Amino acid sequence: MNILPKSLLALTVVLFFTSIPSHSQDWIRTGTGLGVEKVRLASADFKASSPDPRNTALLKAFNDTLWNDLDNAGIFDMVSKSFYPVSAPASPGEVKFSDWNAPPPSASMLAFGSLGITADNMTVQAWLDDVKNQQSAQVLAKQYQDPPTTDNARSIAHKFADEIIFRLGGGIPGIAESQIVFISARSGHKEVWRMDYDGANQRPITKLGAISLSPRISPDSNRVVFSSVSSTAGWQLQMFSLELNRAVAFPRFGGTNVSPAWAPDGNRIAFSSSQSGDPEIYVADSYGRNLKRLTTSPGPDVSPSWNPKTGAQIAFVSGRSGLPQVFTMEADGTNAQRMTDQGYAVSPAWSPNGQFLAFSWMRKYGPGAPGAQDIYIMDIVSKQWVQLTHDGGRNDFPAWSPDGRHIVFQSTRSGSEQLWTMLADGSNPKQLTTSGGNTQPNWSWK
Repeated sequence: MNILPKSLLALTVVLFFTSIPSHSQDWIRTGTGLGVEKVRLASADFKASSPDPRNTALLKAFNDTLWNDLDNAGIFDMVSKSFYPVSAPASPGEVKFSDWNAPPPSASMLAFGSLGITADNMTVQAWLDDVKNQQSAQVLAKQYQDPPTTDNARSIAHKFADEIIFRLGGGIPGIAESQIVFISARSGHKEVWRMDYDGANQRPITKLGAISLSPRISPDSNRVVFSSVSSTAGWQLQMFSLELNRAVAFPRFGGTNVSPAWAPDGNRIAFSSSQSGDPEIYVADSYGRNLKRLTTSPGPDVSPSWNPKTGAQIAFVSGRSGLPQVFTMEADGTNAQRMTDQGYAVSPAWSPNGQFLAFSWMRKYGPGAPGAQDIYIMDIVSKQWVQLTHDGGRNDFPAWSPDGRHIVFQSTRSGSEQLWTMLADGSNPKQLTTSGGNTQPNWSWK
């Protein structure tokens, strides 16, 4: 199996996702992401537009969130604030183009605006200017209104960041408003939790007082399916409605039932069940009906992952050849193909474009064998792969962001099991969790 060069794979990931019209301006065409020239973007701190003392805290929340969203996007060369002019603009008439497009900022784009509170209303006015094009500078002009809370300030910053990312990133929606579900043991039990994509607003979904594993959020972001154990029923799938904020009915099956995965249409769930004696991959509708067995080979079959682009293939882990390896098959169980050729490979996750698999792989496995458990990415057609993590503890359970530019995963690199994100080429790793043990992340579909 050949190794795909890291720079080429990163470029391929982005170019596959990005379709740029021939009439697009150069600053759009060159701002499409990893492996290509990035847009040099300045994000000036927004200014207060009213004298309300609450502005100070809300402006800090807004400015910090907007900067972090744009920096995390992976498609910008963010201009350090130490290069900014002393005075930042709060409206288009205040922009001095030569202060921003010449050294030291040398920016191509400038985000700026104002935030103000009047009575119980917060108004944010936000602009994005092409400071290299003074005659037709305005790229975006937005106004947002919400009650004056920190959460709303963050939410507005997420919305504006996503507008910028969509406009400058080749028409790919941003992920600033997306969510991550995961398992946390910080309460003393392994419960399902969720958080904003950047690690903020971590809060529990379940309070079962048991062991829960493998949460998966539905394509419409309204439900979470996971596996949980009880003394009476063993390991069963459970369904939680985020709209109703409670568990909803789901059938019980015989044996051990784990590792559920949603089909992209939201109408089917694949999972592993030992109801026939040997763990096999089954599929049912989203209400647990119309159960169908997909695999029949000896050895455990677990951890299904649907191709989110087509819904026509499923990746999974099988022990049919000995040690766990990653396989793919058609969604009806036919045409099983082994993807990994050695070692110990688990936790496959299919990229949004259907072209790549991310998974955890210990390529040299066994007593005394060198090598660690790291995250890899593989091109489905060529089976060429690249290693994304290196020398950083045990890395497992990768999951893709909806834009395909980021991967969240669990890692012991900081000393305990925590959640991290990185760009899809393995760069820019950032720790999201610190409290308790946190594992098995899953990114929302939008």
